[in-house]
Amino acid sequence: MQDNQNSPIPAGWVGGFPPAGSPMLYPTRDLSSLPMLGNMDNINFLQRQLGVRWPEFSWETEKDSPINTKRCYQQFAPYISRAGYTDEGRVYSVICPQQGVWIKDEICINVEVTVTGQRGWVNEVTKEIAIDMTVEGKIWLTRDKKKGGIFNDIWAFMEYGPFKFPLDKEHAIRVTTHKQNDPTQPIFEVIHGLNPEFENPPFALHEAEAFATAFLAVEIGAIKETKSSLVDGFNHLIMNIFNLGSGNMLQPGNTLSWNLWFTEPALVNKEEWKNHANFWRDSIDIHHRSPTGNGTDARYFDGSTFNPEQNAIDEIVQDIIDYVKKHI
Repeated sequence: MQDNQNSPIPAGWVGGFPPAGSPMLYPTRDLSSLPMLGNMDNINFLQRQLGVRWPEFSWETEKDSPINTKRCYQQFAPYISRAGYTDEGRVYSVICPQQGVWIKDEICINVEVTVTGQRGWVNEVTKEIAIDMTVEGKIWLTRDKKKGGIFNDIWAFMEYGPFKFPLDKEHAIRVTTHKQNDPTQPIFEVIHGLNPEFENPPFALHEAEAFATAFLAVEIGAIKETKSSLVDGFNHLIMNIFNLGSGNMLQPGNTLSWNLWFTEPALVNKEEWKNHANFWRDSIDIHHRSPTGNGTDARYFDGSTFNPEQNAIDEIVQDIIDYVKKHI
C-alpha cells in the first residue's frame, strides 16, 4: 500500500451499514448480530480500506508496574495493518502485523498475528470504526544462511529430525489471546478513539496527521502445547528469549495495547491484499526490514530506548543449544 497521506479520498463511498438506529452503532456498539467471518474468505467483497499509517503499540515491560516509566511504546512499520470494507462500510478482512526480531543478526524470531475471525464496520463520514476480532500469535525461526548462525551446530538436527520444531509457519509456536481480563472470551474489540487506560508520550501522538483513530487491547494467553514434550520445552525457551529481547511483549497475562492512527481511505487491490502476508514475510526474512519502511525502537515514556539484557539473551541462546544437544 502506498502512503496516501494528503491524497484525495477516492469516490465511491456509499455508507449505510449499519443502518440508523442499529445497536451496532455507538454508544451501544453491539456487533453480536454479525457472524464472525474467516478473515480471508471474503476478499472479493473488499472495495475500500483504511491503512494504519502509524501503528503505535504499548505494553508493560514489568507487568502491573505502578509507574508509567516501565511501559514501552513502539511504532511498528507503516501500514503493517489495514481494515478492508465495502462501499457501504461493512468490514470483511483485517490485515494484522508481522514482525521480525533478529538475534545477533543471524536468527530471526518471526512473529505474525493471524486473524482467525472478524466482524465490524467503518464510517468514513463520522470517522468511526467498530470491529470485533479473534487472533492467534504464530512464532517461528528462520536463519540467515549466508552468515552461518548461532544455531549452526543444531539446525540440521532440528530441520531434518523426527521432531517438528518451529522452523516454518506451519509448525509455528501458537500463542493464544483473549479479551483483557477475561480469559474465557476470545473475542476482543477495536474501539473508536484512543486507549484511555494510559498516557501517551508526544512521540506516539499523530492528531494533526491522522484521518481517524481506534484502539484495541488484547491479553496474552498461554502457548498451545504440541504432541511432543521435547518440542514444548524448546518452544518455551524460544518464548523466553523473545520476551527478553522485546521487553515481555508476549508474556502470558500481559496486555498488548495498540493505538491505530489511520490515513485517508483508499481503494483495495484484491490480489495485493491476498498476497500481503507472504510479501511482508519474505521482506523481513531476506532484507531484515519491512517493505514500507521500518518502525521505531521501543522507548519508554521519557524517550529513552529499551535495551534488552544481552547477557541474559546469550544465556538463553546457550540454554536452547544445550537443550537440543541433550535431547537429540
